[in-house]
This record gives sequence, C-alpha cells and structure tokens, in this order.
Amino acid sequence: MRTSHFVYIGISLLLLASCKEEIEKPKVTYDASKVGRELTKTDSTQIKIADLPIQMQGTDYLIHPVGDLSVYEKGTKNRYGSSSVNDLTFTISNASEYEITGFLQNLKFQKIGSDSIKALTDKPVLIQTATYLKTVSDKINKQIMVYSMMDMDTNNDGKLDVSDITTLYLSKISGDKLTKVSPDLQELIDWNLIESQNRLYFRTVEDTNKNGKFDSKDVVHYNYIDLANKDWKVESYNPI
Repeated sequence: MRTSHFVYIGISLLLLASCKEEIEKPKVTYDASKVGRELTKTDSTQIKIADLPIQMQGTDYLIHPVGDLSVYEKGTKNRYGSSSVNDLTFTISNASEYEITGFLQNLKFQKIGSDSIKALTDKPVLIQTATYLKTVSDKINKQIMVYSMMDMDTNNDGKLDVSDITTLYLSKISGDKLTKVSPDLQELIDWNLIESQNRLYFRTVEDTNKNGKFDSKDVVHYNYIDLANKDWKVESYNPI
C-alpha cells in the first residue's frame, strides 16, 4: 500500500507540473508605470539580416524584409563526442503573391529606379504579416498595405514577441503614412477585406475584466475602415 501511495503522489505531482507548464502567460501586465510601454531600442545582440526584395504585382516599390539571423541548436551528438551542431538559416520571411509573413523587425521600401531605401518604422516592432490589398487598391487607385504586428511590450517582459498584443496597421505601398487602426491594449482577432464596399473589417477583443488574458468574459469590438477615405477613419458597428 505504501508503494502505491507514493506512486500516486508522484503521478499527481507530474500532472500538476504539466498543467503549470500549459498555463498561458498573460498578454497584459497591469503596472501603472509600465503597462503597454513602447520599447525604445532593439536587442543589439541580435544580428540583423535582410531577405531579397519582393515586388507586389502592379506596384513600383521593392520591399526588403528585415529580421534577426536565426541559429538553431540541433541538440544531437556526433560519434566523435561534440556536444551539439548548430543549424543556421538565412531566410527570415515567406512570400506569396501579395503577402509577406514571418517575425520581422522592419520592412524597407525602395522605389524602382531609386537607390534610396526607407524604413517602415524607426520604432521596435515585430511584424507577422504584411499584405498588399491589390483588388481594392486597383479600384480606388490608392495602393494600400495592411499589417499585423506587435508594437508594445504589453506583458512587461522586456521584449516583443507573440506573448504581446497583436495590433493592426495600414500604410501606403511606399511605407509612408503608417497608421495604427486598432486601439491600444486590444488584441486583433482577424480582419477581412470586402471588395464591393472598399472596406476593411476587423475584430478586436478588450480585456475588460483586467485579468491579463483574453477570454469569454471579455468584450469583442467590431470595426471597419472605408479605404477610399483618405483619413482611414475607424467606424464601429454592432452585428450582435
């Protein structure tokens, strides 16, 4: 009986440890002096690298994705006893016809025929997606990009990563007029382009109960932007 009892305790402790590991980190830490702070500088220990430029069809700009050089440990030993072998990847982004994805520190824009290269932002950010809204851009004769990115250290761990709140931005195809369209401290859920109305619809969720995470007790906000309007004004609506 004693042996069975200890086995039971051991299994219980393993299960508790496993549950603790699965607990999600809060996306927002409510410290009045730090909440939602912008980082003022990037990590100088990281080695920056750029992928080869990408040109969205029908535009006059090259886009250069910029990010960190990644080194991965294989964690395997060879027969001569070396502790590990590293894998080095020089690719930091993936590109489809009208979208760039990755974990990027910046995008740089270069007009065809010019040697000048302009950064999208001079602030630390982590860009996950950059999408050219070609169909609507062709209709309204205004070439527009939409981005999902992290721009604030919302959980106050001193870095920007996927544990921080995702936000929504727009810019011109040149990278000019970078505009944040989702409210601070609201997590972007998704966005959708309605071509017939020239509208970008998007949803965000607000941590209304201030528990540091987004759950069923929080409030979902519904918004759209008329992309034909030069001001990119955000309008709220209520479909519920």
